[in-house]
Amino acid sequence: MTLVLPPRLTASARRLREAARRRGLPTVQLPAFDVPPGLRAGHLHAGPGFADAVAPALGIALLEAPAEWLARLPRTYTRREIVVVPIREAYGLRRPAFVKSPNDKRIPALVYSDGSRLPGPDEADPRTPVLVSDVMAFDAEFRLFLLDGTVHTGSRYARRGSLSPGPLSADAVAFGADLLAECAGTLPSAVVVDVGTTADGHWAVIEANAAWASGMYTADPQRAVDVVLRAAAPTDATTSRDRPFLRVSGAPAAGIPAEGARQAGARDDVRSDNRRR
Repeated sequence: MTLVLPPRLTASARRLREAARRRGLPTVQLPAFDVPPGLRAGHLHAGPGFADAVAPALGIALLEAPAEWLARLPRTYTRREIVVVPIREAYGLRRPAFVKSPNDKRIPALVYSDGSRLPGPDEADPRTPVLVSDVMAFDAEFRLFLLDGTVHTGSRYARRGSLSPGPLSADAVAFGADLLAECAGTLPSAVVVDVGTTADGHWAVIEANAAWASGMYTADPQRAVDVVLRAAAPTDATTSRDRPFLRVSGAPAAGIPAEGARQAGARDDVRSDNRRR
């Protein structure tokens, strides 16, 4: 079944394309965000904008973690305070905090000095959900490709805030296994979770990402393809276990729990660059 790719490919996407071809999977790179008449495809690897444009027309179901997943994790796995709220509530922040969109790039992932620095109502729907987190620096950051409740492959991607692809450490795998032992049911069967070591030596979850939109770095390409193909597959192949994790586009306020909104109204924290969480 054909794997669809976007007009522009990263080096990671090209590696994934070659891995798919080596296992006999046809691939097609579209020149635009339009689906040509007659195209039949069952899988996809691309950013959220392209995916939202073409996946419905091709009958491809996209799996992703719930918008509030990170905020609902036990504090032992995050080591920081995190809430998910509509951006209109985040405008009231009065101290630095890390803010990002949960499952796309509509709100840039940055440490904002206060809520006034966030994209305004002229740029973002006031209902747009954002994750608001305490600022935390990570010493090393790892990407885990998860499949059926196990760490299927992965890679280091940063050290001390700078891009630094490298091998997946045994400790990162062990932390991922501990997380899955308690929380696997809160995630789709195929997803990416980024984890890292904090400045004081603790492990913490950084964020969850859709596998169909995630770079591989030095992860095993064939095993990464396994996860991508499950994470973006024909709708009629979606199991009952994964149906709660289907991406729904065009619903900016989806996934915001009322209790999270109430918490954020009383909180004053958010974050700054992609490496400081």
